[in-house]
Amino acid sequence: MPVNTEVPGKVRVSLGTAIVLGLLDGKVDAEPTTAYLMTYKDGKCLANCVFCPQARESRSRADMLSRVSWPVFDTGKVIGKIKEVSEKGKIRRVCLQALNYPEVFNHLNAILAKLLPQVKTPVSVSCQPLGFENLRSLADIGVERIGIPIDAATEKIFDKVKGATAGGPYNIKRQWNMLEEALTFFGKGKVTTHFIVGLGETEKEMVLVIQKCVDMGVLPALFAFTPVSGTLLENQKQPPIQQYRRMQMARYLIFHGISRSEFMSFDGNDRLIDFGVEEKILKKALASGTPFLTSGCPYCNRPYYNEKPSGPIYNYPKPLNRKEVMQVAEELGALSKLYSVGHG
Repeated sequence: MPVNTEVPGKVRVSLGTAIVLGLLDGKVDAEPTTAYLMTYKDGKCLANCVFCPQARESRSRADMLSRVSWPVFDTGKVIGKIKEVSEKGKIRRVCLQALNYPEVFNHLNAILAKLLPQVKTPVSVSCQPLGFENLRSLADIGVERIGIPIDAATEKIFDKVKGATAGGPYNIKRQWNMLEEALTFFGKGKVTTHFIVGLGETEKEMVLVIQKCVDMGVLPALFAFTPVSGTLLENQKQPPIQQYRRMQMARYLIFHGISRSEFMSFDGNDRLIDFGVEEKILKKALASGTPFLTSGCPYCNRPYYNEKPSGPIYNYPKPLNRKEVMQVAEELGALSKLYSVGHG
């Protein structure tokens, strides 16, 4: 594909990132350690993911993604600020996220061509499948990691929330194929995908798809479904916090090779009831608080992407204190007996 080298004049920046970069005045309870950018277009995305404010048929504000606002700034100014702040160690990664529209690959390449020579922190790109040659191009230009979100744990749910039934352009088999292709250019551990807990999947289905990713060499990250006003799922509830905690712990154990899906046990409703490890191992993981931090690329903490600062906190953006560890232990049903996860 021919590349248009003209840098787009505008780029969206997450609100927390804009404050850390000094583009806006304000205070944040937890500062993002990654600078989150999003390609700009006039209007919505061509896709129609039913949970997304950027969807073609969404009535949500055009500056929203999940529950975070993304104001628009001059691209050159943003890159200059990232250079300045990253040199002070406050920003440890840049994540450039892409909407779906015809010029998106040209925009990605042009922004990256200007960004990468100036910013020494690693850069991730999160986008829908762009094709074999485009993946090669992103790797060649110096992108360290690529993220291709699948979002749904099963093919049936995928079709319903972002595939043909939703009026979207995506096909889950193609998404998995693109993840495989991306591994050839970026390598194992440098390709990520995301899953949204709470779209109607069972806990067993989520655990199995997490295991599939880890076996491939793909890093699986978790979001909690978040209803946003104006989307087709605006009235759907978030998953119970107990369910999300079980999925976070399962992901942590599988990703770190401590357990596997086939070692875990599920009840008659496919709810996780045993993590397949000794109690002392589970206690150690729980005490660390690490399973409940935001998952994704290194230094990605996405503060309050899924939740209000007042809670409940689904993904913690910074290390947990003792009180927070006790809180997640209670949510996991683990204060007195770590395997008593049936309380959720």
